[in-house]
Amino acid sequence: MKAFKYLLFLSLFSLFAFNSVHKYYVSITQIEYAKDKQSVQIISRIFVDDFEKLLRKRYDEKITLNDGQDEAVIDSYIKKYLSQKIMININGEPEALSFIGKEYDEDIMRCYLEIENVSSIKSFEIQNKVLFDIFDDQKNIVRNNINGKNKTFVLIPEKDKGLLNF
Repeated sequence: MKAFKYLLFLSLFSLFAFNSVHKYYVSITQIEYAKDKQSVQIISRIFVDDFEKLLRKRYDEKITLNDGQDEAVIDSYIKKYLSQKIMININGEPEALSFIGKEYDEDIMRCYLEIENVSSIKSFEIQNKVLFDIFDDQKNIVRNNINGKNKTFVLIPEKDKGLLNF
């Protein structure tokens, strides 16, 4: 009987765990302050299929991510979208994000952003509304490592900002 339960569990686990369609909507953004470079470095990880759905809805219904084509156009869309959805204030002042580029890692897209010429950080505020406009249950996890302080925010459409004071 134990063997039957074990096989049943394994079968059900395989059926649900390795389904290629994910049932949750989440992005993870890592923020590091490199004081020696006077730079805030940002890596945002987003599921490729979610972002592709967004790009098709907003900009071009024929766009396909990670197929090696239209990379300059895709980069321009990503830059435009992320600059509208990720807002950062440092020391009470809004900062412009520079889009450095992106890379694909299987079903995840990593977007690299940077804020230059940051000599010190006394307060850091982030608003991350990535994919909130197409997924009601989207969660954006923001991990910060600023001035030696690690803090994680889970941002949702109803609470899309996080603030750190030093």
